Amino acid sequence: MEPVLVTGAAGGRQGSTGRHLTAQLLGRGIPVRALVHTDDGRATVLRALGAQVVVGDLRDIAVTRAAVAGVRGIYFTYPVIDGLVDAAGALAVAAREAGVRRVVSVSQLAAGAEALTPRMRQHYVAEQILDWADVGAVHLRAAVFHENLALIADTGGGAALSLPMGPAQTELPLVAATDVARVAAALLADPELAAEPVLLLTGDVMTIGDAARTLGRTYRDADPHAWHQWALEFYGSAHAADHLTKLWEIFRLLGEGTGLYQVTPSIEKYGGHPPITLGEFAIHRPAH
Repeated sequence: MEPVLVTGAAGGRQGSTGRHLTAQLLGRGIPVRALVHTDDGRATVLRALGAQVVVGDLRDIAVTRAAVAGVRGIYFTYPVIDGLVDAAGALAVAAREAGVRRVVSVSQLAAGAEALTPRMRQHYVAEQILDWADVGAVHLRAAVFHENLALIADTGGGAALSLPMGPAQTELPLVAATDVARVAAALLADPELAAEPVLLLTGDVMTIGDAARTLGRTYRDADPHAWHQWALEFYGSAHAADHLTKLWEIFRLLGEGTGLYQVTPSIEKYGGHPPITLGEFAIHRPAH
């Protein structure tokens, strides 16, 4: 059986959907070629699971061509750092040359040409590139990952969840990274499975105050400038700090009771069961 290429397979700090997907595909008996940027302990774990590990930079067309050769489908995700559009371009070229029938890409819930953060606009451009390549692209526009919110909650001594989101009533759309991976697994296991080119993935909608309590924290509104400075140090990336600070600002401006967010049916339709709520995620995540 031809393998599925999974980029971002080692996982990182932004949900680790590639790592979850690798385990899910291997569990289905589907071989995985896992592309990682660094051959470290995480790559060792992937090999132990049974994945074929390829090390390289997705933005390098030579690396990407080699990684794509002979695969049945591709999962494309890219960390919140510079290089998303470059990586999408290289992947689109390689996938089209190789005759790949399906590419599943991770995007953002509000991606669009007029979106309010550069990262969201870059996601939209990446979507267009993959669509033009005619490689059966399906874009998973995901809400804020449970894992990302929990990661922030686990900093600063673990007593408070500090975010510049204004009042505790500010509404937030959320999704579990494992649910995103389950949808991707279904689409990649069967490249002929019918799907719209854009799938919205929201598994829970909560106020930020309720989300903080669900994670065992007290919500604290943070000064945007101070939070940005903290994020620069925490993430080690101006790209991530800029994007997230602007993202929280958008939610803050939208406020409460907007009606913009709702749990989407795609998770249950393709993933096989209802989405994981933040409460369920909190119960099962490791203690910190």
